[in-house]
Amino acid sequence: QVQLVESGGGLVQPGGSLSLSCAASRSILTLDAVGWYRQVLGDTRELVAIIIDGGNTIYADAVKGRFTISRDNAKNVVYLQMNSLRPEDTAVYYCKADDLGLGMDYWGKGTLVTVSS
Repeated sequence: QVQLVESGGGLVQPGGSLSLSCAASRSILTLDAVGWYRQVLGDTRELVAIIIDGGNTIYADAVKGRFTISRDNAKNVVYLQMNSLRPEDTAVYYCKADDLGLGMDYWGKGTLVTVSS
């Protein structure tokens, strides 16, 4: 099992930047993938970015070129650097980890990002 704790959300103006962190309770190298998802109230949760075992990354089209996912293996933290933020990026951002060996996925409780002037 793994616990995930997100941090770094808040209010930012359009065009601004924000960095989110996802701290895992065990080595992220033992996980097959760790990603960021977001959800607007009433909508389905959608993939934002994911980093796969081996370091490959995948981004949603809506955030390509603006967001960057990275990890610090020593600290067991996955980051999401968000630049050029837009009002439509407003959502609760969740961290998710996959352990394919156990057939399990784990979610954090989320952190709210609000982009508004």
